Amino acid sequence: MAMIAHKCRDVVVEVVDVNAERIAAWQSDRLPIFEPGLDDIVRSARGRNLSFSTDVDAAIRAADIIFIAVNTPTKTYGVGAGRAADLKYIERCARRIAHSLKGDTIIVEKSTVPVHTSELVKTVMEARSGGGNVQVLSNPEFLAEGTAVRDLEEPDRVLIGGERTPEGDAAVETLTSVYAQWVPRERIITTNLWSSELSKLTANAFLAQRISSINAISALCEETGADVDEIALAIGLDSRIGPKFLRSSVGFGGSCFQKDIFNLVYLCEHFDLPEVASYWEQVVHMNDYQKGRFSKRIINALFNTVSGKRIAILGFSFKKDTNDTRESAAIYVCRHLLQEQAHLAIYDPQVSEEEIRAELSASLDGDGEIEVCTDPYDAVRGAHATAVLTEWNEFADLDFASIYEEMLKPAFIFDGRNILDLHKLRAMGFVAHGVGKR
Repeated sequence: MAMIAHKCRDVVVEVVDVNAERIAAWQSDRLPIFEPGLDDIVRSARGRNLSFSTDVDAAIRAADIIFIAVNTPTKTYGVGAGRAADLKYIERCARRIAHSLKGDTIIVEKSTVPVHTSELVKTVMEARSGGGNVQVLSNPEFLAEGTAVRDLEEPDRVLIGGERTPEGDAAVETLTSVYAQWVPRERIITTNLWSSELSKLTANAFLAQRISSINAISALCEETGADVDEIALAIGLDSRIGPKFLRSSVGFGGSCFQKDIFNLVYLCEHFDLPEVASYWEQVVHMNDYQKGRFSKRIINALFNTVSGKRIAILGFSFKKDTNDTRESAAIYVCRHLLQEQAHLAIYDPQVSEEEIRAELSASLDGDGEIEVCTDPYDAVRGAHATAVLTEWNEFADLDFASIYEEMLKPAFIFDGRNILDLHKLRAMGFVAHGVGKR
């Protein structure tokens, strides 16, 4: 919404939420989300044609286009628990819109939703007492955290799905005309509603599949002496494969991949496609295997015990350039080490101490300890081992000669993102491990 306001000065954008604290944060000098470039975009439009408010009903009544952008987490209860998307927030939002809506309106699904979710929204709209023509569109977002601003400014594509009727086509064109103010029309793809809804799940599943595929090969590399980075380079030069998402690591995280794959698995099971469901579920199983393999490697290298040992954890967010920790591989590794009674000294440049402790508090039922550091050099001081779990650029530029002097000997380092020069580290005296490297 900030990018639309930034690029389309003739469009008035009002972001509304029932959470007053969150709205206040968007109106402040410290935004609630860290994303490179976002602060400048918000500041450029806020107070001009971008505003933030808790007056949800007034905004609904005034809107020509309403975007639904609420969370769709995996269900933790009832039918489909652990797999299906929880659509209660979508339904609540749709009912709130139906209650306040006046006149003709276009409602746009921005949230990642299962195929046919638009039927839910349409059914709620059709049951309301007010008049006016309501069209429901699907407009999933394909941006990536850490590069979201760039992805929005120059998207690979904008996808808009609508009903194949004259009214639906007119609604699609209305939304298309907004994006067309900065996105070339050949990059704006229009489909039916179901194709648009399913495309988002499919895109995330394919990206996660690539990561799990190269991570599966990394395990074989460690046993055979092959180098997973060299393999990724070799196969990535094949134009049929390409180089993206072939970087082996401790495992993927974030709010989308695992959630969307489980959603896809549930849909396949619902439509009686067990073989397809099993195929996609294996992508998540491989990711879990990779995270577990990494933490076990730390334990095995440290003479099969980390009890009472100080381990420096560099990085807690699921990827660099974001403060998002949802499904972060670092959380899994830290929990495993805490269960083995390790003393973790954790540093991340953007994740707060409160969030780190909140994520790991449930794992502190034994003798494990957590220390949150504000400097990476404080974290490594006196450590038996250092584990790099997020690929922040600053970690590659650390003074590892000084770090070696500060650590206990033998000094172990485990690069979960393959961003360090292992040969140089070994020359300094480190016992250095990477992913997919013997």
